[in-house]
Amino acid sequence: MKLDGSAAWVVGASSGIGAAVAEELTRRGATVAISARREDELQKVSDGRMLVVPLDVTQPVDVASAAARVRAELGDLDLVISSAGYWKQLNPRAWDADLVARHFAVNVTGTSNVIGAVLPDMLARGHGTFAGVASVAGFRGMPGAAAYGATKAALINMLESLRVQVRPSGVNVTTVCPGFVKTALVEQNDFRMPFMVSADVAARAICDGLEHDKQEIVFPWPMAALAKAARYVPVRAWTALWARPATRSMRSKR
Repeated sequence: MKLDGSAAWVVGASSGIGAAVAEELTRRGATVAISARREDELQKVSDGRMLVVPLDVTQPVDVASAAARVRAELGDLDLVISSAGYWKQLNPRAWDADLVARHFAVNVTGTSNVIGAVLPDMLARGHGTFAGVASVAGFRGMPGAAAYGATKAALINMLESLRVQVRPSGVNVTTVCPGFVKTALVEQNDFRMPFMVSADVAARAICDGLEHDKQEIVFPWPMAALAKAARYVPVRAWTALWARPATRSMRSKR
């Protein structure tokens, strides 16, 4: 797709990957609207260059109202990126069902709410790209990521199912699977994060992928290669591979 001259809406753009993508889209000539809960942070990202439309992604009425306003201000949307995300490590010794529910509310239901607010219009026009930000964490189960990884696996499957179904209509669905990106979301992590990239590098990778009409954008390439290869590791071998670090993690949480 051509980003220069396009109308784009980035949801989850108050910080991190979403904010960097909104900046990169603007730099490439798109007219951009940004949304998230924190209006003050959105205003900082916008700096007067983007349409700011606050919303709570977990509330479908909020999302539908925001989508209507964005279309009224920018016209038909060429691109919508759903980047809102939530991540907390889960401790099996103190299983927190509310924490799991929060992950699903933001990461899965939130994305679903955005899809419901924009996809029917794209399908009616036979034009548009919807991109959802999942993660390589959705490829295989990882220690501490039982909630987060499950939501990202759900997103990967949901977006792929949508892509297959709507492709004949002329609408594109893109799955974005970052590796580790240096944002506030990962500052809590107490484990090694290989091949980490900045949010700016992530934004360029995403926008490059969109301009080349990629159906799946996975980066950085070393992490992409490892994540793809991990899909083929037998279950017993995968469990054994992570047994020692998982044991250390469990001991540290006693």
